[in-house]
Amino acid sequence: MKLIVGLGNPGSKYARNRHNIGFMAVDRIAADHGFGPWRPRFQGQLSEGRLGSEKVLLLKPGTFMNRSGQSVGEAMRFFRLDPDDVIVLHDELDLAPGKARVKQGGGHAGHNGLRSLHAHIGDAYGRVRLGIGHPGRKELVAGYVLHDFARADETWLDDLLRGISDGAPHLARGDGGKFMNAVALRTAPPRSSAGTAGNTAPRAAGGTTTQPAPAPEPAPEPDERSPLQKLADRFR
Repeated sequence: MKLIVGLGNPGSKYARNRHNIGFMAVDRIAADHGFGPWRPRFQGQLSEGRLGSEKVLLLKPGTFMNRSGQSVGEAMRFFRLDPDDVIVLHDELDLAPGKARVKQGGGHAGHNGLRSLHAHIGDAYGRVRLGIGHPGRKELVAGYVLHDFARADETWLDDLLRGISDGAPHLARGDGGKFMNAVALRTAPPRSSAGTAGNTAPRAAGGTTTQPAPAPEPAPEPDERSPLQKLADRFR
């Protein structure tokens, strides 16, 4: 069994904040994969379902960000889970908007939600870091993360959440590489290999353009001169 935790702050006033991207991600997973209804448990909201062959619990702590560890620790103790069974999805200032990275263990880098998790369950849990970008100066961070995503962010945000949902079965199975591939297919899809308009030259294997073969040289006219005429022509 896996416990996938989205970090955020409870309440409608925070619902679209950058700090709440973890909540948004688990909401998308629950909706796309047919999870059960959200129920109040473990000082938060819990939804149960399956991702592939794995039984999975989705949790949104209701304790506010800086006390997230209380809710997660309570759920872990009830289900007798180890930190290796826990995956936390959270906002990441040090990644560009729309980027995602999978990480196992490590520090909290000043993130209040992770700091609380470290205090309650240790640092060995898995994380999915979801890039929201940085405002540029440290004193702007608090206002930035507690502000709603801008309208211009909606496209990349939707692509990222869809990619996380697509890759969720791989994440639950512990295959971070396939999870990241699924995210990349949404956030950075491969470009079409079709040529530009008007270019009708065929493409060879490997994608290089082949040029038409040159026309064959015309065959020389037969030489019907006699040997004496050929000799005479050489001295003209």
